[in-house]
Amino acid sequence: MITKAEDTKFTLSITESPSQFKNLEKMTIKQLITAINEEDAKVHVAVREALPQVEALVVRIVERMKQGGRVFYLGAGTSGRLGVLDASELPPTFGVPDNLVIGLIAGGDVALRKAVENAEDDPLRAWEELKSFNINQKDTVIGIAASGTTPYVISGVETARKNGLLTGCITCNPGSKIAQVAEFPIEAIVGPEFITGSTRLKAGTAQKMILNMITTTIMIKLGRVKGNKMVNMQLTNSKLIIRGTRMLMEELGLEFDDAQELLIRCGSVKKAIDAWRSENKS
Repeated sequence: MITKAEDTKFTLSITESPSQFKNLEKMTIKQLITAINEEDAKVHVAVREALPQVEALVVRIVERMKQGGRVFYLGAGTSGRLGVLDASELPPTFGVPDNLVIGLIAGGDVALRKAVENAEDDPLRAWEELKSFNINQKDTVIGIAASGTTPYVISGVETARKNGLLTGCITCNPGSKIAQVAEFPIEAIVGPEFITGSTRLKAGTAQKMILNMITTTIMIKLGRVKGNKMVNMQLTNSKLIIRGTRMLMEELGLEFDDAQELLIRCGSVKKAIDAWRSENKS
């Protein structure tokens, strides 16, 4: 049951505000894609304005991760899927364990493909899930909620903070409940969506951009990148083996076959560079 007060809260939020475009079904395809593109152009401006907030959170995450801490994302729906996506891309890209950054979504893995009824409305579930990972005060919990009103996310972040963990959030409404309970809120105010309330659009894009910033910066500061190269990437397909081979050719001046043999023998670009330099000390 939704109360009148709760209905007013949702109606007044920016992410639930009416679209500035009318009668979408009467627009041509060209008009639709042009308008969507024009709306998307507002996203990078909103994210840029939030950069000081992003920096404040990332500085503190890096400090904790250098001491063995982890990062946990909490989200529901699109926000939850984006968190799981970001976390899942880090092991192959940077060669880190899959338990270093963990994405949790309301409703569990089934919610990645299908909506799970009422899952995001359970205020107790997130902390129970976090406790199953033996969460500790070196860890960070980041709530992802476009509206900033998701009970699953709010309660998880609030309880994590009460237990001494570093907490942050990514939201697209100013002054939201999630921003009030998180120690380091990030607010990217992208405005009303092209389709009213469809936060898979601008809000989702903003969240993805910010997640990219957070984890890419963390991985660089943890030494998982050399120069501008993914020297710790997992060699999971031919494309990545060729990419790694070319990195070694550029870095060590080797011929293709020698570089590829060294790469496959060592298992990563970084290990190959270290092994070659060790073996070729003058």
